[in-house]
Amino acid sequence: MIKEDFKVMGVMSGTSLDGIDVIYANFKHTDVWNFSIIKAETIPYTEKWLDCLKHLVTYSKKELEIIDQDYTVYLANVIQQFIEKYKITDIDAVCSHGHTALHDPVQKFTYQIGNLPKLADLLQKDVVCDFRVQDVALGGQGAPLVPIGDALLFSNYDFCLNLGGFANISTEVSGERIAFDICPVNIILNHYVQTLGFDYDDGGKLASIGMVHAELLHQLNALPFYKADYPKSLGLEWVVQNIFPLIDAHNLDVHDILRTFVEHIAIQIAKILQNSTSSTLLITGGGAYNMFLIERLKSLSTCEIIIPEAAVVEYKEALIFGLLGILKLKDQINCLKSVTGATENHSTGVIYSYIK
Repeated sequence: MIKEDFKVMGVMSGTSLDGIDVIYANFKHTDVWNFSIIKAETIPYTEKWLDCLKHLVTYSKKELEIIDQDYTVYLANVIQQFIEKYKITDIDAVCSHGHTALHDPVQKFTYQIGNLPKLADLLQKDVVCDFRVQDVALGGQGAPLVPIGDALLFSNYDFCLNLGGFANISTEVSGERIAFDICPVNIILNHYVQTLGFDYDDGGKLASIGMVHAELLHQLNALPFYKADYPKSLGLEWVVQNIFPLIDAHNLDVHDILRTFVEHIAIQIAKILQNSTSSTLLITGGGAYNMFLIERLKSLSTCEIIIPEAAVVEYKEALIFGLLGILKLKDQINCLKSVTGATENHSTGVIYSYIK
């Protein structure tokens, strides 16, 4: 495909369950890729879907297949409402991540719901989706997928850190882009703050009044995942098996849980940055608004921390999935073996063409 000017929709649903991020963006390629976010919105989940998505790891394969069908219809409705709300008429493709139901790359298995062919039929648009399956089949982690976007759109920063459901980071090492998940973030913080009646800890204020529980902090930092080398990735299953039981066993006040886990996050991220004395660190994702977490990270790291404009903070992942879709349409590499551990660089994703 020779075309170098694209208008696409990027759609992302992350493990923090904030909602479905939908963007409409323009990408242009000259010597480098440039972008502009034209419209963007996060559509919150209904209570029904929020409860369902929280418990995906508990369902049988047959139940998940039914949920997948229903979620694809739901996702199509959300996207269509966005299109109608903003009167969007020029769309080259809808590029959608779907929502991760199961992710176990060690067993060569990953499953994202919302990536069925009928998404293209319901939207009457070409769709590019299901970006993780091919990479896992090629021996990769299937994650993170965003780093090639970091390399093509944000290469002027030494590190790109996303603070979403999980923290993941990407950077250049010896001329190769490397990236990996660091630790859970909002998937934990939101889980516990919701017991206090809040959706999230605004600015980290609730965590800031808690106390660090030394033994829990030690146990968290001692988890084997943190000693493993990259490539590596995390999923909800790992959190359910390793984090929640560890925290709940201590029967702590919620503020102390939040304070201890914020410290854990800051420590794990700072470990990755410890040899970088004069580097720039771009931080995006909902955790960029947790100023208490940012303060703790600043105190443990010497990197210059940059938090960009709100549209990039909130929609960088959806933006990059838009770019991944374009690269797939152009049959260009959009997944790096240096990042995921796959046997080769490849052009991942599935294209569902709408036949008028």
